[in-house]
Amino acid sequence: MRYAESIKKRRPPGSSHRPGPWRIALIANLKDEVEWGPGAPPDAGAEFDRHSTVEAIARALEADKHWVHVCAGDSTLPDVLLSLRPHICFNIAEGITGDGREAQVPALCELLGIPYTASRVVANALSLDKTRTKHIWRDSGLPTPAFQEFWTLDQSLDPSLKFPCFVKPAREGTGMGVGAAAVVHDEAQLRERVAWLLSAYNQPALVEELLPGREFTVGFIGNRGQSGRRMRPWLYDAQGYHVFPVLEIDSQISATPGVYGHDAKSYDIGVTGAPEYLCPARIPDGLRKQLVDLALRSAEAIGACDVSRVDFRLNADGQPNLLEINTLPGLNAEISDLCIMAAAEGMIYDDLISEILYLAAERYGLPFQPRPLPEALPARTRQRARQLARAWGAQGA
Repeated sequence: MRYAESIKKRRPPGSSHRPGPWRIALIANLKDEVEWGPGAPPDAGAEFDRHSTVEAIARALEADKHWVHVCAGDSTLPDVLLSLRPHICFNIAEGITGDGREAQVPALCELLGIPYTASRVVANALSLDKTRTKHIWRDSGLPTPAFQEFWTLDQSLDPSLKFPCFVKPAREGTGMGVGAAAVVHDEAQLRERVAWLLSAYNQPALVEELLPGREFTVGFIGNRGQSGRRMRPWLYDAQGYHVFPVLEIDSQISATPGVYGHDAKSYDIGVTGAPEYLCPARIPDGLRKQLVDLALRSAEAIGACDVSRVDFRLNADGQPNLLEINTLPGLNAEISDLCIMAAAEGMIYDDLISEILYLAAERYGLPFQPRPLPEALPARTRQRARQLARAWGAQGA
């Protein structure tokens, strides 16, 4: 009885809907802060963030006058959030264990009624499960390479799959479990790779036809709808999105030629072993529009919010196919793909971070004062921003 009474007194933080500055819980999983057991895969924790990433995000939020508290995305988080009572959470936590681990922090925030950045529970769970995501894309009529998921070694190989194939863990990120051996040329190699993944990662293996074309990634911020009440409304197009320049990844010169996996991603840009990053990609405008359209449609198909990055590869006919979506893309200012794209168009890092924050704040109805229009904006952009603001003002009247 006493325990029940004590629980009642620990009210969930909820949202006060107060204007900023806000008390922000920056939730992350940091490298070297988890002790992995002997059965963990060799690249366990590869998707976790560097201390420098968390420090950079905290500085960006503090520069906007908010109070930032860094919180570990682990079993201590429920008690921390109940004590801290944040107005909003900035979530970059990957989660530690479980099939839907990237959805654990969003689920906790929803249980406690705390607003949080980036995608919601279902979208984060789906994006980590590459096979389920590909089923949704295929059923939605979106192009993705032919595939088959293996739970056991005794499954029959789909005879329609064509070699070479690419084999990877079905529920990992940051190129985990992906290296030169991921490319297989016959069934014997495929089953050998599947057997290793089933044992090392304790999860299904996803087998895809390996497409021969160039590799691209498309990053964007925003949500479908009017943007007149956003922090920087002039950034967004008529659909409500801001799409960064397309990034091409040439992994032929990387530590794993032709494979953009964990080893290649672990190198700093320009270091021997790193792939070449070309941004903006040198591609025809028609292909760029095709990539952008598919990226936005693929994100909307799983219900992504605020920020995402979508990976593509061209088939033999030069047509883009969807590979993966990352609803919690890396935010390391130096090496993360999304930050490379933002820097290529001239967006400073602090603006990228604050836009992600205020996109979530807009969704939850947290009040804030939009930035004034910069004088340097083109006349057409300034005119559109004023029209958006007037439209929202008329709706709120």
